[in-house]
Amino acid sequence: MNSAQIDAYLRRIGAARPERPTAEALRELQVRHLRTVPFENLSIHLGEEIVLEEKRLLDKVVGARRGGFCYELNGAFGMLLAGLGFDVTLLAARVHGAGGRLGIPYDHLALRVRTSDGGDLLADVGFGANSHWPLAFGERDDQVDPAGTFRVEEAEEPGLDGAPEYGDLDVLRDGTAQYRLETRRRVLGDFVAGAWWHGTSPKSHFTQSLVCSRVTEDGGRITLSGRVFTVTGVDGTKEVSELGTDEEVLGVYRERFGMELDRVPVVRGA
Repeated sequence: MNSAQIDAYLRRIGAARPERPTAEALRELQVRHLRTVPFENLSIHLGEEIVLEEKRLLDKVVGARRGGFCYELNGAFGMLLAGLGFDVTLLAARVHGAGGRLGIPYDHLALRVRTSDGGDLLADVGFGANSHWPLAFGERDDQVDPAGTFRVEEAEEPGLDGAPEYGDLDVLRDGTAQYRLETRRRVLGDFVAGAWWHGTSPKSHFTQSLVCSRVTEDGGRITLSGRVFTVTGVDGTKEVSELGTDEEVLGVYRERFGMELDRVPVVRGA
């Protein structure tokens, strides 16, 4: 990214350019990103191509003021951080599903970020309701966050001889495993197959439903799923309303998520 692109991205999330790539600066950037750039899968249902290339991601997230899912959000955020001088490593993860079953390879993209003041952190702006602050990558105790209590722990898997085998890491929220993280460095192109599967497979939850969600200024969350708009308070209370007309739906996308859409997205095949 060049300087003009970095400045445009920072304006998009309402952040000042940090003086140095510190852990505190990373926290500020992540929080602002979560509050301004929605986690959304609307491109799948609007017939828009998802391309994991720098220009296309910046055109969407910054130029068109849209959001995206993990590959797009963490892909773009990683570019911004690298442009600001952070040491960024792309990591692959598999999401824990029902019954502890793991998702497909390259199921999720997360970021390992090293800072100028010695921080080694897990940053993630693309996992929906996840930690608001970066997590200490090497910390194995509980980490208290506005979104709950998180833990990064070694994943125990039986090896060929039946003894425990370590390497991957599990990220837990309030005691429940969210995703299993590999520690090997990846590049954005590695995730193309995962993005294609999630955008086309009838088994992917992204092709089965609509979601658009972001963190609010007070630390709560707003979510629009089809025509159902949910406001979740910091204390977990929910206010749910059903939107009746297309104009109401487009108005919520515009006024609450900052996105101008020319039509209401509808689940394909619905």
